[in-house]
Amino acid sequence: MKINKLKKLPIGIQTFKKIIEDDYLYIDKTKIALELIENNQYVFLSRPRRFGKSLFLSTLKEIFEGNKELFKDLYIYDKWDFSIKYPVIKISFSGDLRSGESLKKVIFSMLRDNQTKLEVEFESTDSFGICLKELIVNTHNKYNQKVVVLIDEYDKAILDNLDQMEVAQENREIIKALYSILKDNDEYLKFVFLTGVSKFSKASIFSGLNMLKDISLDKRFGNICGYTQQDIETTFKPYLVDVDLEKLKLWYNGYNFLKDDVYNPFDILLFIDGDFLYDNYWFTTGTPSFLIKLIKQYNYFLPKLSNITIGEKLLDSFDIDNIDLEVILYQAGYLTIDKMIEKERGGIEYSLKIPNKEVKMSLNDSIIDLLFKQSTDKFKYQDNIYDALKQANLKELKNALTTIFASIPYTNFTKNNMQLYEGFYASIIYTYLQSLGLDIIGEDISNQGRVDLSTFIADKIYIIEFKMSTNKSNALAQIKDKNYAQKYVNQNKDIYLVGIT
Repeated sequence: MKINKLKKLPIGIQTFKKIIEDDYLYIDKTKIALELIENNQYVFLSRPRRFGKSLFLSTLKEIFEGNKELFKDLYIYDKWDFSIKYPVIKISFSGDLRSGESLKKVIFSMLRDNQTKLEVEFESTDSFGICLKELIVNTHNKYNQKVVVLIDEYDKAILDNLDQMEVAQENREIIKALYSILKDNDEYLKFVFLTGVSKFSKASIFSGLNMLKDISLDKRFGNICGYTQQDIETTFKPYLVDVDLEKLKLWYNGYNFLKDDVYNPFDILLFIDGDFLYDNYWFTTGTPSFLIKLIKQYNYFLPKLSNITIGEKLLDSFDIDNIDLEVILYQAGYLTIDKMIEKERGGIEYSLKIPNKEVKMSLNDSIIDLLFKQSTDKFKYQDNIYDALKQANLKELKNALTTIFASIPYTNFTKNNMQLYEGFYASIIYTYLQSLGLDIIGEDISNQGRVDLSTFIADKIYIIEFKMSTNKSNALAQIKDKNYAQKYVNQNKDIYLVGIT
């Protein structure tokens, strides 16, 4: 049911001034903004796409420019000295970034836009680095005030070209030269803030910019983007009358950056606007075809996605010359932090998970389509598996799985022997189960070892083991011999043992 007389939803609006002046709904992030700008100078934030990074950056712009009236009903209104106005250089990467030459044109265009807005001059030159330096210095001199530099989607020129590595590497060197200018102009700068999806290593992108503070996994700023459960139950409550909030949480909550679990704002806004239809709003804005190509290239064991522990390389990031699939999946939003583990011997590990039902279903749907080439009959297979599991009809489950494997194009096997490895079969079955939105644990640990898959649906638990063998009793015998089901016997649910050979 639609609700009347409520503030408009800021769907697709990333400009703070427009949201306030046109009376759109705004979740107050100015307390976090105040703490950030009072205690830092060079800051970097990584978050998945469409997570509110651009809006937060726009909020910072209005704070530094001293537009106090925009903040009248917000936390920061009487706590920041708006009488001091700082000139702001804002750079946002968009447009054609598919070659080094087009990237340079985009950079020059952005610098000229700032030149016009700030009414300062810099000499026409072929060096965008010199242009940026002159822009910073001349802006400082004109306004007799230190300059704020805000850079949105700093890494877009690289990420947009991960399917053509030579261009990605060329663009990396171009933006590396651009960012190096910031260090050399420290005396003119008040505050620098960069946002992006990925956390490329400082050596590869921010060469020499050692003062850059990464707040991506700083607990104090864990809620800097996204909506919290409290936001849903207070500010959004009038918009969500008769909505099952537990179901909403299951579908869209679950992203975690070491503070509260948060919702992607894009999902919530479109869910309300879409008349409360549960759909894949965020996921459909960008399918991860490049990641799926990497999964295929590295023969990645897909059940690992439900049970990943990763070391501090999550913080150390990656470079395009040394891509780590799990780190990319995390940074892109297909995985998130489940918990942080401080090891007794020292160091930190992060347990990762797929954040919610939307991502779980959509990511695995894409894998089925792009990796297993089964988009035509996929929905029929999914329905058959779901019905068989829910009704505990193991004969129909066997028929459904057999049909799936029979339908995989033989061309998938022509250049490799993947059909000879149990991981291939486990990956396909895991992917189909995940695409149903079921709770799954891959490589589920018990005191007797690891079972390949544990799957949960309603009041039933399925313990699944795979074996490549001519002895058909092997897989099932292992489940029984090692008593894998023991850890679940106290849950008062029916437990089914499934051996697949």
